[in-house]
Amino acid sequence: MTGASGTAKGEDLHREVGDTGVTLEDLVQEALAAREMAYAPHSGFKVGAAVLTPGGRIYRGANVESASYPLTNCAERVAVQKAVSEGERSVLAVAVAADASYLRSKRAAQGPAELDLFVTPCGACRQVIFEFGPDAVVVLADLEGGRCVTSARRLLPGGFRLEATER
Repeated sequence: MTGASGTAKGEDLHREVGDTGVTLEDLVQEALAAREMAYAPHSGFKVGAAVLTPGGRIYRGANVESASYPLTNCAERVAVQKAVSEGERSVLAVAVAADASYLRSKRAAQGPAELDLFVTPCGACRQVIFEFGPDAVVVLADLEGGRCVTSARRLLPGGFRLEATER
């Protein structure tokens, strides 16, 4: 997880994920770059995501807002859906990058859990990530260099998957 400084402990962000040649920090950098492409004219809240597949391919996603808020697409779902639309059916790791400074300022006095210091995927995104990567590593990144390493299973306890006829 993270220490008081918001940096990952117990998880080496510079170790290769699987046999992909990609590190968790590489994936975070891709998510930060994706965040720059976000379309958030209504909220101003930009989020970037990057998904790593077993073959070492990285798919980026950014949130895309709509004036009709329910039509907004989250960065995590955009990245997973890009991967799936290109034929991928499995996710090894996901990185999510967003400005979490407002969480620290509001919760610092309450002694928040470390996960609470980072922007996490919404419930719908958690389900989509779990669908394609129930064992996926998830890295949450803030803009100040903080990192939190968690997992799809931790973010969605009791998650479910239907057995698909095609994978």
